[in-house]
Amino acid sequence: MFQALYSYFWWERLWLPANLTWADLEDRDGRVYAKASDLYITLPLAFLFLVVRHLFETYVATPLAGLLNVKEKVRLKATPNAVLEKFYAATTKHPKQADVEMLSKKSGCTVRQVERWFRRRRNQDRPSLLKKFREASWRFTFYLIAFIAGMAVIVDKPWFYDLREVWKGYPIQSVLPSQYWYYMIELSFYWSLLFSIASDVKRKDFKEQIIHHVATIILISFSWFANYVRAGTLIMALHDSSDYLLEVAHPLCPQSAKMFNYAGWRNTCNNIFIVFAAVFIITRLVILPFWIMHCTVFYPLDLYPAFFGYYFFNFMMVVLQSLHIFWAYLIIRMAQKFITGKVVEDERSDREETDNSEEEEEAAKNGPLSNGHPVLNNNHRKTD
Repeated sequence: MFQALYSYFWWERLWLPANLTWADLEDRDGRVYAKASDLYITLPLAFLFLVVRHLFETYVATPLAGLLNVKEKVRLKATPNAVLEKFYAATTKHPKQADVEMLSKKSGCTVRQVERWFRRRRNQDRPSLLKKFREASWRFTFYLIAFIAGMAVIVDKPWFYDLREVWKGYPIQSVLPSQYWYYMIELSFYWSLLFSIASDVKRKDFKEQIIHHVATIILISFSWFANYVRAGTLIMALHDSSDYLLEVAHPLCPQSAKMFNYAGWRNTCNNIFIVFAAVFIITRLVILPFWIMHCTVFYPLDLYPAFFGYYFFNFMMVVLQSLHIFWAYLIIRMAQKFITGKVVEDERSDREETDNSEEEEEAAKNGPLSNGHPVLNNNHRKTD
């Protein structure tokens, strides 16, 4: 039965145009073609990426955070309370008003104290600023290097300038060593992101991120199986062109945006955010659908009838494009706030919850607070 499923899965009509077989893609005369077995190396490479990431975050990103003066906010800790902790862990982190009143009776706390306890407890579980900075630094470094490497791989190729060249001679197109390693490294990196997503900073688009990583892995793998390598290198380089910016300036967008945002460089963040928003919209909402997807949807039909692989590849492209539209919507919302002078925040991030007004009120009555309790002033002058 396993052999039957294996044979059906690799049936040529699923992966290749009519009148072509896997034998046509066997290495010969010094020409090397993409093979499914090549992708086995991506799993051990993914785990290697996790090791490299740990070393990078420990020995590069952490010292860099110190140099950029990335500081943690002082978070008030929730006072230990078994009743509230049990409800928090087993039921919900956001109790309704009826739940708050019920917990108030059970715990012996006032309603206000219960509400404050849950705010502080939620804040305790939020990832630290240093963790966010380290993650953003790692992704920024990879995406920047990947973009530079990707451009080096494709900039001298004729299909970079003429998209019809993408399909010239398809699928009998040999693979260069540079294309092989570009594919293996990109796919390995996305495997590593998928493996670490449970422990990484979770944002409001957590489900969309999982869909994105899975769709990207499937798309890269399939494009390798079906020898859509030329189109694949263009798509990967196009994505990397804006991804590295995402981590530099703003929490939602560029990786560099995030890094500078965590470091408190607000003006730098805002400037990079503008650049990122422009690059993202141009590459993901203009070039990808109107150039790249036009190339993958229409040009192949001039060479061969549509087959399953053709439909599947373009379906996965539509999935990715849908996610791009979703993220573009968030970016435009941020840009609108930026233009109107409102504070630009990461639309995907949970906001830090505060109880400043309550703390100030209690401080006025009882003096400064420490972890929710008045600080005792023992510096009274002794009297005779």
